[in-house]
Amino acid sequence: MVSQTCSPCLRDGILSKAWFIYLNLGMVFLSFTLLVYNLPSKDIHHRYVYNESLLVRPQRLPSGDIKYNIVVVTDLDHLSKNGNHWHSYLKRGFLVMDETATKASVHWSRPDVVLKSDMAAKGRAMELSDLVVFDGQLLSVDDRTGLIYKIMGDQIVPWVFLNDGPGNTTKAFKAEWMTVKDDYLYIGGLGKEWTTASGEYVNDYPMWVKRVSFNGEVVHLNWTHNYKMIRKSLGIGFPAYLIHESCQWSKVHQKWFFLPRRVSEEPYDENKDEFKGSNIVLMASENFANVKKLEIGDRGDGTRGFSAFQFVPNTNDDVIVALKSEEREGRSVASYISVFRISDRTLLMTESRLEGAYKFEGLEFA
Repeated sequence: MVSQTCSPCLRDGILSKAWFIYLNLGMVFLSFTLLVYNLPSKDIHHRYVYNESLLVRPQRLPSGDIKYNIVVVTDLDHLSKNGNHWHSYLKRGFLVMDETATKASVHWSRPDVVLKSDMAAKGRAMELSDLVVFDGQLLSVDDRTGLIYKIMGDQIVPWVFLNDGPGNTTKAFKAEWMTVKDDYLYIGGLGKEWTTASGEYVNDYPMWVKRVSFNGEVVHLNWTHNYKMIRKSLGIGFPAYLIHESCQWSKVHQKWFFLPRRVSEEPYDENKDEFKGSNIVLMASENFANVKKLEIGDRGDGTRGFSAFQFVPNTNDDVIVALKSEEREGRSVASYISVFRISDRTLLMTESRLEGAYKFEGLEFA
């Protein structure tokens, strides 16, 4: 029998234990609530997983032909400045491949979309060099400001800044090409030594490549050896040069494809450079140990050189649509688009001139 003098102590002990259990249950509930609250929702989950969505849906026409939406963009150089802003033209159209994949045609829509930006470097901007679909979005890159832009309708939004060479410089990276490999965006420059107008060596910065994650993280890769291996396959070494404005990684072939803008067996000379245009395709193994060369069509007088290309979807990376641009006396004269098959080097569409005396340097299916 418990003495009544001890009952308050017993009661207090029971209340203390009950309060301790209540507090612990409360902490467990609070922790669970915070955990659930902080879990990523479906609406933001895409921020943590690469978006593999493409922006093109091939359309089969009643004739059996296949229609693909395409888009190209200009690099207007000094002409990009317009008042207090800088601009570029985005042209939309569609590529039609016949049922037997032996003929192709391109048709353009009007009017062009005018992309504007107020951000510049030393009075230059919006000299857009390429187009790519990455992480489900259409991107471009400015070779003057080093900015990667997201294109949203007729708006252009800065995303990532790229600086030159190893990434410890104050100068913007002169980006010329973009491609996607293993869910990373690779962005490259001219792929040759930076020289003076008369060909004197300055640095290797244009031979660096930027690898960008879908979160915008940048890694600076020294591709000097890779670019030299490409030149070596043609029997070319510095001070002779290649200039690259287009590159694509082929997941099908597991190879890097380059369509050089210029190929020269002589040292760089800015006056002669305009006549070093290329008509070759270079296919390099993943580690650049093996490089194969193909010639496509006629080189002409050398004033036209490749500025961009893409593999046509659903062709096992065997059909390429490509842009060439032409410059004379330092001014853009015209741009041309063609379609060809790699396996037999057949032209499915000969070079067709785009409207306007513009230099188109970006091409994508979107």
